[in-house]
Amino acid sequence: MAAKPDEFPGSQAHTPPNAGEADWFDRPMRWSQLTLAENDVQAYDQQFWLDYFAETHSDAVCLSAGGVVAYYPTDVPLHHRSNWLGDRDLFGELVDGCRKHGMIVVARTDSHAVHQDVYEAHPDWVAVQADGKPRRHWASPDMWVACALGPYSLEFMTEIHREIMTRYMVDGIFTNRWDGSGMCYCEHCQANFFAAYGMDLPRKVDPADASWRNYTRWYQERLFAVWRLWDAEIRKINPAARFIPNGGGGALSQLDMTTVGVMADTLFADRQGRSGLTPPWASGKDAKEYRATLGRKPIVGIFSVGLEGPYRWKDSVQSPAEIGIWVAEAIANGLRPWYTKFAGTIFDKRWLKPVSDIYNWHYRWEKYMRNEKPLARVALVYSQQTATFYGGANPEARVEDHTLGMYQALVEARIPFEMVHDLLLDPQHISQFKLLIFANIAALSDQQCEQVRQYLRAGGSILATHETSLFDEEGRQRSDFGLADVFGAHFKGRLAGPMKNSYLRLERDEASGQTHPILAGLDETERIINGLYWLDVTPADPSHSAPLTIIPPYPDLPMEMVYPRIKQTDIAAIYLHESGPSRVVYFPWDIERTYWEVMDVDHGLLLANAIRWAMNEEQPVTVSGQGLMDLTIWQQKESITVHMVNLTNPMMMKGPFREFFPIGAQQVSVRLPAGLQVKSVRLLVSDQTPAYQFTSGQVVVQVPSILDREVLAIDVEKNT
Repeated sequence: MAAKPDEFPGSQAHTPPNAGEADWFDRPMRWSQLTLAENDVQAYDQQFWLDYFAETHSDAVCLSAGGVVAYYPTDVPLHHRSNWLGDRDLFGELVDGCRKHGMIVVARTDSHAVHQDVYEAHPDWVAVQADGKPRRHWASPDMWVACALGPYSLEFMTEIHREIMTRYMVDGIFTNRWDGSGMCYCEHCQANFFAAYGMDLPRKVDPADASWRNYTRWYQERLFAVWRLWDAEIRKINPAARFIPNGGGGALSQLDMTTVGVMADTLFADRQGRSGLTPPWASGKDAKEYRATLGRKPIVGIFSVGLEGPYRWKDSVQSPAEIGIWVAEAIANGLRPWYTKFAGTIFDKRWLKPVSDIYNWHYRWEKYMRNEKPLARVALVYSQQTATFYGGANPEARVEDHTLGMYQALVEARIPFEMVHDLLLDPQHISQFKLLIFANIAALSDQQCEQVRQYLRAGGSILATHETSLFDEEGRQRSDFGLADVFGAHFKGRLAGPMKNSYLRLERDEASGQTHPILAGLDETERIINGLYWLDVTPADPSHSAPLTIIPPYPDLPMEMVYPRIKQTDIAAIYLHESGPSRVVYFPWDIERTYWEVMDVDHGLLLANAIRWAMNEEQPVTVSGQGLMDLTIWQQKESITVHMVNLTNPMMMKGPFREFFPIGAQQVSVRLPAGLQVKSVRLLVSDQTPAYQFTSGQVVVQVPSILDREVLAIDVEKNT
């Protein structure tokens, strides 16, 4: 019999807590997580872990409690106790031990899998595949995958959370894999989706399909209702506690991050490490994406001590250098460190000292890690609606690769920057920035386009690429750019590519023979390579002249035929406009996506020049010297800090790092906010007190060398 559509308890709008109702979120600076294996009850050394928590100055801990396995004597029917538990209360023992150290305690539950007895008692709790078959667990075939959106979450997991909170009064509950494991076609999902939209569940990803568009909304509504329910039930028992979901992130996140930003009092960024071609700055990118919607709320960065990747070696250990660079990037970008260790039984101890060293350094300089705000003046926009409705079945290539290419270019240019969510283009969220970068943010509403115009009228600048604003917020293509008036260009209806063997001609001023500042560093060449995908556009002003023009593709074989048929055109490859302090740069091609794929040095230089020209003001910090580094700048209550993470390493684009390679002397120039003067200067990693110069609001410091990272801390006071 088909399930009836249900109503979610607790599905009313979320009300943020009153100020001062719960004050623990901002206290913890260093987290430990112990994710127990079922047999740890008999095998692990509990006192070792309590001692290690103390050794690392961890002030908060996340401990396995229940869900897939209960580590306490649960009374909830079908809640599977560890087969080794007996009469012990392992979770309770750990909670008591951590509280003796004064630690914040968060209980970990996992809601994504159930045992055979649950399936036999409630087969409707199990996720169903498109072919109608219940879904076996992919890694543990004696278990089943749970449906995240039906009574298993609403009833069973709610009761488990009530029991944990009632018995232990923990500070919060963190649930792993709570958001499902792919689309579910169980009777509850089918009935509830049909009740909401009068449609059957979609069978494929298709932004043009109304059922798929509705499903993306419905899925989020259901998950947010689960979040609200669990949070409400937890607060009834302990008003200071919170439900903390595992999830969220950037453009590819399935949960609307603006809603997450309102609902979450704290959040844990779960990008545990890198694999494949993931760059080390990816942990910092997580921080920026979360901060775009959470603002000053504390964000914690989860990192694994083991290898990450598709082969899931959960008992592995990474090299100290790889752990170090990943955590350095996280801290430099505002995350509070959280290590996670799978299983309490330790087979490989090589991770213990590196993590302890990082945590002890962080503890020593904690006052400089309590950031009040970033001082970056550039922001890279990300767009979940673009990823969903324009990216469709391939959002990585169509959307995320553009973001990654622009991110890499910014890092290489040593330009501090933040990230902004495209649903938060209001003055409250963007007025602190001088430049907004739209890296193929294709799907923008009319309202968002108007917000961009208001930002420009207020003195801001923008840089945009490719199909930015060519589609509305639901991915429907417009006849022209929503920002055509801003770009000074109109879409002529054609997308070309991928193009081979095409180039860009560098144009010179006829009178002076000089090139535009955006072409600085390219003096000895007449042309550079083109991108791969081009929009056919025409200038709004027929007299428009561009410093870059297109040389169309010509044959690349046979070699005798490799010569340009058309040596020069008037087709603009870049549109530049100025109005007072505001500047606009528009590239009608995929410069940043091509940069991510090809890594051509000329594209990186062109992007850096374009960003600096568009910004049209001095950076808050500049660092000159050789090497590749990620640069961030922060203000604390009584200090300014500059984080310099050394990414100069042969394993930068494919880890793991084996060792660090030092870079030489760097000159750091920091522009202090108005009204502040220097009290003292210190280098926190090398633990030196360097000489400095302070004139006209600028602090200049020489850093002798940087191994893995350096942090320049400038204690400040108000001018007297």
